[in-house]
Amino acid sequence: MPEVDLKSQLSLFDVTNLVVGAIIGADVYVASAFGAKLLGPFSIVVWVLAGIIAIVIALCFAQCAALLPKVGGPYAYAHAAWGGFAGFTVGWSLWLAEWLSLAVFPVAFTNYLMYFIPGLNLAGQVAVKVLFAVFLIVTNIVGVRAAGRTNDVLTLVKLVPLVFFAAVGLLFIASSTGVAATNYSVSVPFGFEGFGGALVLIFWAYAGFEISTIPAEEIKEPSKTIPRAIVFGILIVTIFYLVTNIVLFGVIPAVAPASGPILGQVYLATSNAPLAAATNKALQAVPAVALVGGIIVGGGALISVAGSDESGMIGTSQLGYALAADGLFPRAFSKIHPKYKTPYLGIIIQTITALVAAIIGNLTLLIATSVFFMAIAYLATSGAIFSLRRRGMKAQFSLPGGLIIPILGIAFSIFLITQCTPEEIALGLVMLGIGVPIYIWYSPKKEIAELKQELLSQGYRMKKAASQEERFLAHLLWHIRKHHQKETKSQTSNHP
Repeated sequence: MPEVDLKSQLSLFDVTNLVVGAIIGADVYVASAFGAKLLGPFSIVVWVLAGIIAIVIALCFAQCAALLPKVGGPYAYAHAAWGGFAGFTVGWSLWLAEWLSLAVFPVAFTNYLMYFIPGLNLAGQVAVKVLFAVFLIVTNIVGVRAAGRTNDVLTLVKLVPLVFFAAVGLLFIASSTGVAATNYSVSVPFGFEGFGGALVLIFWAYAGFEISTIPAEEIKEPSKTIPRAIVFGILIVTIFYLVTNIVLFGVIPAVAPASGPILGQVYLATSNAPLAAATNKALQAVPAVALVGGIIVGGGALISVAGSDESGMIGTSQLGYALAADGLFPRAFSKIHPKYKTPYLGIIIQTITALVAAIIGNLTLLIATSVFFMAIAYLATSGAIFSLRRRGMKAQFSLPGGLIIPILGIAFSIFLITQCTPEEIALGLVMLGIGVPIYIWYSPKKEIAELKQELLSQGYRMKKAASQEERFLAHLLWHIRKHHQKETKSQTSNHP
């Protein structure tokens, strides 16, 4: 794992890299086809709008971190602003959001596997999801983590397929401009009725942009560095997403023509593995190469999806661990394995329950409901800024935007909630309601002091921030920076 040097403060590059690492994962493999099903090529505009919303809400998190430099994120902000029950409700919402995201990846993994095994029946799909869950339980309890050169190899395995996909797709578009023009000619095949739903599903790919776990005292000139890092980081991610989607729509048509589907033609709106299918289509002039290209991108998707769910598992188990430390969750979530030092019971509980959700739920329902819960946490974070200011809390550092940022954050959060379907909202409210008896039962319990002390430690916060640099795009940026530093040092030593 790339290490964060606690003796030196984090630069703009460092914090930007952490933002990128917090967002980029396997989401692009999963979310790329959603816009095609609802809006067609116009969904590219929605990717930009989702990035703008992410920037605004991330700046709200930064303002809260300036007012309340405390570990816990939305949970801590809501607790300080409105009390224990509000804090628990937000923490419960975050846990549900992350838990639902855990359920997304077994479904996505199975969908990409069916690119290689198209005849996989329902029983086979369930078996794959079960094996996927077992893999997560074992690897997270044992705590196996790649280090050093092994992590570099895994990073390349994840990154190369996406770079390969973009390069092949752009070459195809350049050499087949007529095909790309035809694909883009039907820019909004379904009208704009699906705009809100597409925004909700696409926004999910930006989740994880909060950098409030990074101590401000570890950042050089935080009042300038943090907002710039948020904007630069999310812009990098947005460009990455835009290139992917521009290539997708240029290579594969979004929907079948009015006359009916063409035999053998793949359409984004019905594809379970869009990136692999697009790579195969771009290389179809040479069937053997097309087969290899599909395997590279499809295999990369399988590895990235598995890795992203493992990363999400860590975050969810840590949140459950923190809530248990506050006495608001069953103590089982804080039970540490005597040998591997991981919260094994929490990992087992959340994986098995997420597996059930993955078997009975579909991708759209799981993702949209997850965004519903995220939006509740974002709404609370944006609103907490006003309450914290009224309480006379002084900002640790100043941030541009003033009160317009939290006002926009509230508006965007409410908009995301209202764009969920009645079914998704109803499911979300029921699941939120389940938290009420949990709070009533556990709120009188005594917090676990030793766990609280660990969670509040600087080392824990920096370790959590450093883990974001393991994400494949961020890891590449980290290596570029290291190479540049070595070159600069070498030139300096050779030219005194």
